[in-house]
Amino acid sequence: MLTCRTERELVDAIEESVCNKLRPTEHEFIMSFGGFEAFEATKQAIVKVVNALKKDEATTIGVYGMGGVGKTTMVKYVGAQAQKCRLFNQVIMAVVSQNPDLMKIQETFAELLGLKLEEKTDIGRASKLKEKILKGTGILIILDDIWKSIDFSSIGIPSHNELQRCNSKVLLTTRKLSVCHSMDCHANIHLNILSEEDSWSLFVKEARKYPLDKSSTFYDVARKVAGECAGLPVALIAVARGLRDKCLDGWKEAARRLQASQPPNPEDEGDVFKCIKLSYDYLKSDDSKSCFSLCCLFPEDYDIPIEYLLMYRIGKGMFQDSNMLEARDTTYSVVKDLKDSSLLLDGRDDGCVRMHDVIRDMAILMMSLSEEGQRFLVKIGCELKNWPKIDAHKGYSAISLMKNKICKLPEELVCPNLQILLLQHNASLNEIPKSFFQSQNELRVLDLSYTRISLLPQSISFLTNLQALYLDYCRNIIDISVIGKLHKLEILSMRECALEELSREIGQLTNLRMLDVSAKNCTWNVDFWTGGVKLMEKEKKLILALMN
Repeated sequence: MLTCRTERELVDAIEESVCNKLRPTEHEFIMSFGGFEAFEATKQAIVKVVNALKKDEATTIGVYGMGGVGKTTMVKYVGAQAQKCRLFNQVIMAVVSQNPDLMKIQETFAELLGLKLEEKTDIGRASKLKEKILKGTGILIILDDIWKSIDFSSIGIPSHNELQRCNSKVLLTTRKLSVCHSMDCHANIHLNILSEEDSWSLFVKEARKYPLDKSSTFYDVARKVAGECAGLPVALIAVARGLRDKCLDGWKEAARRLQASQPPNPEDEGDVFKCIKLSYDYLKSDDSKSCFSLCCLFPEDYDIPIEYLLMYRIGKGMFQDSNMLEARDTTYSVVKDLKDSSLLLDGRDDGCVRMHDVIRDMAILMMSLSEEGQRFLVKIGCELKNWPKIDAHKGYSAISLMKNKICKLPEELVCPNLQILLLQHNASLNEIPKSFFQSQNELRVLDLSYTRISLLPQSISFLTNLQALYLDYCRNIIDISVIGKLHKLEILSMRECALEELSREIGQLTNLRMLDVSAKNCTWNVDFWTGGVKLMEKEKKLILALMN
């Protein structure tokens, strides 16, 4: 019997009564998890998250734990089940990452809410997004992988009181409890590492060495290997899959190496480092290792097109004795092996792959510590305005500075072992110094896409080993005639360039295997080159592709 003094109290009481009947119990919530294997540590955290989500006064809930412990997987399932069990009407999720891309986060939320953002400024998009959220009711907003405090209002997420009024909440994940505190979370929930037995169960499942009981010759050494993974699912899975086809001596060697390993920062995820390093070392071929290392040159949580990996690998000088079809088949086969080893994940879009953020962190660390001449320098989306200080003696073979705000390059690129230079998405870059490429180097892959350069300097002719050049969406470029001197060039991509006509010097590039000059509403004169060019016209696009 409901006893209420006013009509408003009666409505509130009825609403609360109905909601209580609709809300799932903790047992119902966890039991409805389908194929998701919730270990004891995960179950305990899920119960706490669900309880926090049910509390009206809590609008921001934080989940924290070590990298690779399974935070993202857990909140994805919590979100899916919260909607399925009618705890929320809608669930939207975006990745924040170490270097937040505000526009990308806003666009992700807008797409999930069926909203089209046409505003040019962050503030304008935030206002439109907030308006949409406030018009709805019962929305769970998940912000994954937060590294430092971020202002909700800059994204378009309503304030605490506004979230309460529309029955919506924020669920965030982070590696640090301090971030939860700085974000004023109303509940801070720790996702612990797996217990020894749960670690063993997961390891056995992924290793596929049956039986792995005490009667097995593998049992003792397998227990040692599993114990070295420190209860972290990402490490357990990677190591177990890496050892699947190894003999007993291989397992013993793995246990010895894990126990003897001295990670560079043992207090900072050292256990993960040594496990990922072992999985990398145990890859079947140098081809697989090369492809894996290329993936860490892309931004965090980025859908990496496999075709990019193919073209970059060709640019590095691989597949000299293979045609394009064979090269593509080999690359896709290598990517499959890396996914089977749990070192790469499926991308959100077909034809793409992703790297788990922890594995990417470890890959960058490994490549930065590689032997001289093979090191990588990766500084992506760091708001860099100036060219970073580079020690030529460290012998970098790859530098990725994409998605920064670099507006000025040094007068000369002094990096004699450099093979790959990625500068795409530096929209403030409008000039390359005349002598930039003059110093001796081994550059094979150069990506200047999405910059505002208008000319290629004459010094580019010094790049006698260059095999892949990307100038996609360089809309200010007016003259590329100098590329006729790049006689080893095999890949030239100039999608959506604003050139009035193609340079006749392209006809001098007799080693080209792929030429992409896709552009809307353009008609190119290709009389300068008649050998082996294939033209395809579709939806007002012109694609020239040369394949042997």
